[in-house]
This record gives sequence, structure tokens and C-alpha cells, in this order.
Amino acid sequence: MHHGGLRRRRRTISAVSALVLITALGATACAGDEGSDANNPVAGAATTSLASNPASGDPVKIGFVSTEGGAVVSLPEIRSGAEAAVEYVNNNGGGFAGRPIELVVCKQQEEPTSATKCANEMVEKKVAAVLAAGTSQGGTVVPIVAGAGIPYITLSGVSAAELTSPDSSALSAGLPGMLTAMTAAAKSQNLKSFTIFASDGGGAGAIINAMGVPIFQGAGIELKVVPIPLGVPDPTPLVTAGLSSKPEGVSVVADAATCSSVFKAIQTTDPAVKKIFIPVCLDPAVTKVIGMDAVIGSIGVTGTDYLSDRPDSVLYRTVLQQYAPDTHVTGMAASGYQVVMAVVAAGAGIQGEITPAAIKDALKTARDVEMPAGGGITFTCDGTASPMMASICSRQMMYGEINDKGVAVDLQLAG
Repeated sequence: MHHGGLRRRRRTISAVSALVLITALGATACAGDEGSDANNPVAGAATTSLASNPASGDPVKIGFVSTEGGAVVSLPEIRSGAEAAVEYVNNNGGGFAGRPIELVVCKQQEEPTSATKCANEMVEKKVAAVLAAGTSQGGTVVPIVAGAGIPYITLSGVSAAELTSPDSSALSAGLPGMLTAMTAAAKSQNLKSFTIFASDGGGAGAIINAMGVPIFQGAGIELKVVPIPLGVPDPTPLVTAGLSSKPEGVSVVADAATCSSVFKAIQTTDPAVKKIFIPVCLDPAVTKVIGMDAVIGSIGVTGTDYLSDRPDSVLYRTVLQQYAPDTHVTGMAASGYQVVMAVVAAGAGIQGEITPAAIKDALKTARDVEMPAGGGITFTCDGTASPMMASICSRQMMYGEINDKGVAVDLQLAG
């Protein structure tokens, strides 16, 4: 019985992993190619000056696994955000517990061969920790680096290894946090019924149903989940059937292509229904298909506060402006920036040598650390945020009204 329960848990995590990757990497799997101001709406947003406060001493090697060069997904902006954060830490932020960071970057193509090469390279170069914004290859990387005693820290965990290993910390809330934020957003709109159209790879629709129904019910909202099979050429019949019960609100949890086709069908069938968008569904490639009129004034769920006047958001914009001026502030650079800056914040109290063991202990014992540019989101990596997935460090995400540039603003914390 014990082994059967373990197998079920692994199947659950496997199905969830595909969806978490959508929220981890999907915010703009093709945003790096977008040159339009629609994806960089920062005119008038405050920045500040950066005082000189250089780090000193021998550098600490920190590994960074970057998703680049793949045939399907390539996100160099994530690395640019991480490199900008390191420049800030080394030149203006006083270092990582006083020491400069040497960022050891390895590019992998979201497939096992290159991911294995990167993991082995991190071990050979004796990095003190391995960071990643989010990757489908965590199940490949974690066992190798953990076997060498190196902690693995990701913004969004995907694989079972990332979500359950004692050597892994997944800083953001993932799928549970996304559903919680959706619920809070729906409640803020006084919705009583809600439908999620979910890409159904790996039985993920059933997982969303199992997780989401009790969360929505707790807020007095009836939830219906409609699975959308992978690769379905036209989801209109499924969408029409899903809307036949006249839900007051809808969302789509899927890749960008499915977001486009499902939301387009929603606009045809019931254009007035309230919509809640996850980040991938706000990709410019999606909004171009469905039209900004379908997006403006709707609610967006996010883990990043790009545009407010909070000091950490002002700092984020300033750092990117100075150290990565060609990188979109509202794109994927935020993920690389956040994971680097979060580890530096959690490890600020390390005394003496910055070893793998010291970083792991700092992550596991830090309490209520604020996520940089996170709008007040905090993380605690002691295993209490999500007992079923003990490496998840937070329950929180944010939601807010989407402006005319497709960015959620006036954000509210949920979770």
C-alpha cells in the first residue's frame, strides 16, 4: 500500500510538472523575439540611482542553468536577467554575504543530453549552488548536483526531484499558488461559477480539478475543469460545451498556442464572460490572435511586480536599465533576476566560507524572505508551504487588472 501511494504521488507530480513548466517558462516562451513596445511598457515607471558598494574577497562560484538554443524553447532573456542581478550584487549590493559572485553559466536545450552535460559541468567546476529559473530537465540535473552535495535552487519547480528532494528549493508557488490567486481574483469579481480550460497532457486536467475544486469551493465558487486534449485542431466544440453551463468566469491553463485557440473560441461563443489570464496567455503572440480588446480590463495572475513604485520593483527596473538595457523589463529577464536576488537575500546572514552546505542551510532556515520584485510575496523553504511537495517555498502569487499593454497592475497578494 505504501508503494502504491508513492507511485500515485509520483504520477501526480509528473502531471503537474507539465503545467508548472507552462507557468515557469511560458510567460513568454517567444517573448525574446518580440521587439514591440507592447512587451516593454515601462514609460514613466520610476527608476533610481545605484550607489557604489562593491563586494570584496574571493568570488563565490554560483552555477546557472540557462534554457537556450533549443529547437522549441530558447529564453536567453532569463540569463540576461541573472547576469544583470550579479552585476548589481557585485558592484552595488555589497556582494553575496560580502563576496562577489562568479556566475558559471551553462546553456541547455531542454533535453537530457545537454542538461546532463550542464549538471556534470557544475560538479566539475565546484559551484556552491546551482540556480535555474525553470526547466523541464530538473529531473536530470538535480540527482547529479545533489549527489555531489550541491544545493539546487529554482524559481519554479517542475520535476518530482525538484519538488520533493531535500537538496532542492523551489522558491515560487507553482500550480497551487496559481489556482489560489485565480480563486482570489474570481472572488474579487463576485463570481459564483468558474470554468478552467486545461491542456490535458499527462492527465493534468484531473490534477487541476483535484487541486482547484476545494480551493474554489472554500471561496464559495463552483469550479468546472474542461480538459483540452493536446494538439486538438479546433477546440471550439469543447469550449462551447464548457460554456453551456454559463459560468461567470473562465481561464485557460495551457501553452501559448492552446491559449490562443481556446480564448479565440471563448470570444466567439461568449465574449462578455469574465476572463482571468495566466502569464503565458498574455504572450504578445496570444494577444495578437485574440485581440487586446479581449484582454484589457480582465484579470492577470503573476509572480512579478514589474511596474509598481515598491522599492524592490524600482530596483529591478533600475538594474535592468543599467546592466541589461536591451532586455524587456516585462519579459522573462525577471525570472533570472529574481532567482539570483532571492538566493542572495536568503543567504545574507552566512558567516565564514560560502559553501554548498552553508547555502543549503541558509535556504532551509530562512523565514519569510521577500521575493525581489515580487510585490510582497515571501518564501520560506522549511517544507511547510506545500507538504505534498516539500521543496515548494511559497503559497503566494498576485493578481491585478490588465492594462492596455497586457500587463497586470495594481496587484493584490493571494495565498
